[in-house]
Amino acid sequence: MFDLTDKVAIITGASSGIGRAAAKLFAKHGALVVASGRRGDELERLTAEIGRDGGTATALAGDVRDEDHAKALVGLAETRFGGLDAAFNNAGWTGEMGETAAVSYQGWRDTIDTNLTSAFLAAKHQIPAMLRRGGGSLIFTSSFVGVTAGMPGMAAYAAAKAGLLGLTQVLAAEYGPRKIRVNALLPGGTDTPAATFKTPEERAFVEGLHALKRIARPEEIAASALYLASDASSFTTGAALFADGGVSINRT
Repeated sequence: MFDLTDKVAIITGASSGIGRAAAKLFAKHGALVVASGRRGDELERLTAEIGRDGGTATALAGDVRDEDHAKALVGLAETRFGGLDAAFNNAGWTGEMGETAAVSYQGWRDTIDTNLTSAFLAAKHQIPAMLRRGGGSLIFTSSFVGVTAGMPGMAAYAAAKAGLLGLTQVLAAEYGPRKIRVNALLPGGTDTPAATFKTPEERAFVEGLHALKRIARPEEIAASALYLASDASSFTTGAALFADGGVSINRT
């Protein structure tokens, strides 16, 4: 049920972390992957690795805040592989952090655009392509931040990630009758290049916030994305899937 053979999947934020792990996992399960990220050299390494492992992938570097890039990714999926069946819109960043009154307007806009507006632009172009295929699976990376926890200093990030749940629900309701499923994936702390810890004590503190008392490997979050992309989740839509190691419920 986790088979993606000959399914075409766009994955953003694929140059590192969760997106990179997802691209490799999707390809391992048969998907034809279209990878997006800002670093073209890393995308080249990724597609080469996938090829050496027997998979198929192509890549296009760009900024997910750019509507032309969103459109070009869909165009590449259709011209190179014949269509689009799934999209894991994973790219995002924490953005400018600090007390809300001290956050700059530009910092707010950049964070909202990277995490939320990019999802709208992706869906705007991905959904018509999926409709041409008779359906598909659309996935957004949200977060427990702004949904089950208010983390000080993260107002813009929290607002964007919470907004993704509203977008997910509306799209699921709008396009469910036309066989497009739309879900949000909410990771907990994950060991990615962006998760920089200044000291071992800081890492231990973050690990301790989770019920599992550790943070995730990118591959673990990628596995949840695979579930949402595949027929294993055929009756799941409009959902917020927590893959957060219990950080949302832990109080110890």
